[in-house]
Amino acid sequence: MRVGSDTVCVVTGASGGVGRATVRMLGERGAKVVLLARGRDGLEGAKHDVESRGGRAIAVPTDVSNFEQVQAAADAAEREFGPIDLWINNAMVSMYSPFMKMSPEEFQHIVNVTFLGTVHGTRCALQHMLPHDRGKIIQVGSALAFRSIPLQSAYCASKHAIQGFTESLRTELLHEKSNVGLSLVNMPALNTTQFVWTKNKMPHKARPTGAIFQPEVAAEAILFAAEHDRREIMVGYTTVEATLGEKVIPGLLDHYLADAAWKGAMLPEPADPEKQDNFWEPLPGDHGSHGPFDDLSHRFSFQLWATKNRSKLVSGLLVVGMGLSALLLRNRNNSHKGFFS
Repeated sequence: MRVGSDTVCVVTGASGGVGRATVRMLGERGAKVVLLARGRDGLEGAKHDVESRGGRAIAVPTDVSNFEQVQAAADAAEREFGPIDLWINNAMVSMYSPFMKMSPEEFQHIVNVTFLGTVHGTRCALQHMLPHDRGKIIQVGSALAFRSIPLQSAYCASKHAIQGFTESLRTELLHEKSNVGLSLVNMPALNTTQFVWTKNKMPHKARPTGAIFQPEVAAEAILFAAEHDRREIMVGYTTVEATLGEKVIPGLLDHYLADAAWKGAMLPEPADPEKQDNFWEPLPGDHGSHGPFDDLSHRFSFQLWATKNRSKLVSGLLVVGMGLSALLLRNRNNSHKGFFS
């Protein structure tokens, strides 16, 4: 797929954060974008972003935890623009809290939005794509799908579930010899609106854990996945570190993260107990894509660049390897000549 003016895209969680950065890039490509989120103000801002950049857009207020609403949005997308080419499952909700301070209803709500919202979106996308035997579904995953951290148990569980669900579905599509594509894009810590509106039960303000990247880095990875046949993309070196660390030293990571990730998720400033959040209902206003950590965030990921240019890197390494081999061989031959002269 080449994303352009004929591409029909559906993006969940389109009003802020990664979703907002992604729809802006889709607008720059002139795409037709169907924007799904709960908040009307943010959706109108996203619609303006797409159209001011050359794309077309419709905003459909949608709670992705409600299958009927997602199905209605998918039907509206096809009625407005035609067959859906690209569906990006990005919507999420989270909370900073120890597990035992969360109510069962709060835990379930996070799973319903973050995991089941992805399941609902995938089902609706497939209902529209399978009859045409074409299209691409992008699941926005996380490093936390491989290595969980404290204070986000429900969110981590949801991202683990997305990973398992996607792997199972991929094998089914392969069995059916379907041409519908399916990719996971696993994200690092990002400077998104999550840190403007996420519910926080801790005494201090929340922050992303570890190295922070701007949401445009995530959006770049999503568009790359849309246009290339990659089953999975890791964004940011910290995502790779988390994946490898969990395979090699999981026990040590348990003890390290029990302290480092707990402290690393908090700022020194005390939290405002009266601060509004978007946990049950969207916040009014348009909050854009960035959180409050611009000064700490990376605008470039070498790891993502390497992923996008892996064939060139492999070719370059082969050339370097051949050159080193030739140099070593020449030096050895010269040393032999000197010995026998």
